[in-house]
Amino acid sequence: MSDYAKKIINLENFIEYQNDSIVSKTIVSANNSSLTLFSFDKGQEIASHSAPVDALVQIIDGEVEITISGEIFNLKSGEIILMPKGEPHGLKAISNFKMALFKV
Repeated sequence: MSDYAKKIINLENFIEYQNDSIVSKTIVSANNSSLTLFSFDKGQEIASHSAPVDALVQIIDGEVEITISGEIFNLKSGEIILMPKGEPHGLKAISNFKMALFKV
């Protein structure tokens, strides 16, 4: 069981920004599924890669550019996008931003 079971979590306040960094905090991970929070300082990026499972990204704060199979998507706070398994994807922080990543 996760250390965060039966606890109320405010996603926006649960992870902090760090200068020139990407910060991650795993909330739960089990049986090929997980929930991980990330915070990105402006300009930080993750190079294109693919994953063996679908991944749903929910933007909690700020703005990000996500590229999936060469198509660019600009997302801001409150928006979500599904990154299909096996498709190359990467991202770049347009501003400081936070996201929840659900691997399903």
